Amino acid sequence: MLYTGKGDGGTTKLFNTPVGERLSKSANIFEALGTIDELNSFLGIVKVLCTQTGYAVNAQSFESIIHNVQENLFIIQAELAGSAMSITESTIHEVEGLITNIETNLPPIKTFFISGGTLLGAHFDTARTIARRAERRVVAVHEAGSQGQSLRKNKVSEQTLKYLNRLSSLFYALARYSNHLVGIDEKPPSY
Repeated sequence: MLYTGKGDGGTTKLFNTPVGERLSKSANIFEALGTIDELNSFLGIVKVLCTQTGYAVNAQSFESIIHNVQENLFIIQAELAGSAMSITESTIHEVEGLITNIETNLPPIKTFFISGGTLLGAHFDTARTIARRAERRVVAVHEAGSQGQSLRKNKVSEQTLKYLNRLSSLFYALARYSNHLVGIDEKPPSY
């Protein structure tokens, strides 16, 4: 059944919540989990758009890159919910490698750019902003945990924080690259 009615009063629990204890759905942990879920869902749209392009970075298709990010977001959600799972350093290095490879094919950044250009580029820009919000929400959970105010016993790992910080850079690079591959010039704001 898709509903139980247990959360009708505005409370829920994590899989490591003590028996009988329920937490407010407005707690920082659920804001973080929900924003990561939102990002993951939005990336589903981005992945479908990627399948229509054939774009790749070092023979890795854009849709494969996005699918891997989605898998990693599930790991982050599990960690937030109290699992021992965590993002690895090698996963962070993979993302950094992708960003570096993309940057070698683009003109250097000299200013901010107005979002748009291509549909895919605009979607990557939106993913970037959702990723930044997710990062802020996870940092709030991390800070609460480091101050002994966490609703969970586990802190958010440093690797997870690094990975979330790299994600917005990856999406920015993919947005720029998507536009570059079809010859669209980036437009800076006129201020």
